[in-house]
Amino acid sequence: MKIALHALSFKAEYLFHVERLFQELENHQFEILVTEPMDRALKMLGNNRLTYWLIENEGDLKSADFLISIGGDGTLLDAVCLIGPLEIPILGLNTGRLGFLATAATDRIGEAIDNLATGNFQTESRSLISLECSRRLFNGINFALNEFTIHKRDTSSMITVHTYIDGKYLNSYWADGLIVSTPTGSTGYSLSCGGPLITPAAKSFVITPVSPHNLNVRPIIISDDSEISFEIEGRSEKFLISLDSRSTSISSEIKLSVKKELFSAKLIKLPNLHFFDTLRQKLNWGFDMRN
Repeated sequence: MKIALHALSFKAEYLFHVERLFQELENHQFEILVTEPMDRALKMLGNNRLTYWLIENEGDLKSADFLISIGGDGTLLDAVCLIGPLEIPILGLNTGRLGFLATAATDRIGEAIDNLATGNFQTESRSLISLECSRRLFNGINFALNEFTIHKRDTSSMITVHTYIDGKYLNSYWADGLIVSTPTGSTGYSLSCGGPLITPAAKSFVITPVSPHNLNVRPIIISDDSEISFEIEGRSEKFLISLDSRSTSISSEIKLSVKKELFSAKLIKLPNLHFFDTLRQKLNWGFDMRN
């Protein structure tokens, strides 16, 4: 079997874990492919011991059976963009901090690779949100795993986002911005703005205002079969939109709408680890924080 490895950068102290990962993969006779960003990161650390094939085009990537993302959730989000409609299953090896998506621990690398090699895992389909607009943005990578966001620029005054669901007027949000989150993204930016937590399998989007002017405006959950369109007004001529961590500036005349992407992200779930376990661990549920 072939396995692709992806990373954006490495701290020197994590090179030990990367070398161990390579050793475990070689022990299970995986053919190792490496993305160009990871190849650059390894060379910056002076690697001359690890052997692998460099992924140079989509055909090379398409031949991989799995992809391991090495880093935090940001690296895994980048891997989702890299894979796109190929839907190659992704395992996140967490060398970051919180890690809602990258859940495999560095101290259990051997166990994780054993599970991959023996097929002892499940694959979760995570819905993606797709942006449609009147001009080409984000180099054509117009989908995201977590959220789509409209936001004011810099320190400008609040904006007004007129929002429609399947062509029906919902509300005009006077706010610093507006988030449309997938269930996966409900543990991210949307949560920090007061949005609800949603289980990954739910077929929903969450619309969450960012610092709304009217305090009675609250997040709303809608079906992910819906198409959400926007008209933006404000004193500034430019606004920011983002798909996960990728952002760009647009003008108000650009037409925007979002809906569920036709393909999905396939995330590998290892045994004995459930979404509820992750919530308890990452959000410190059940701990008495008074002491």
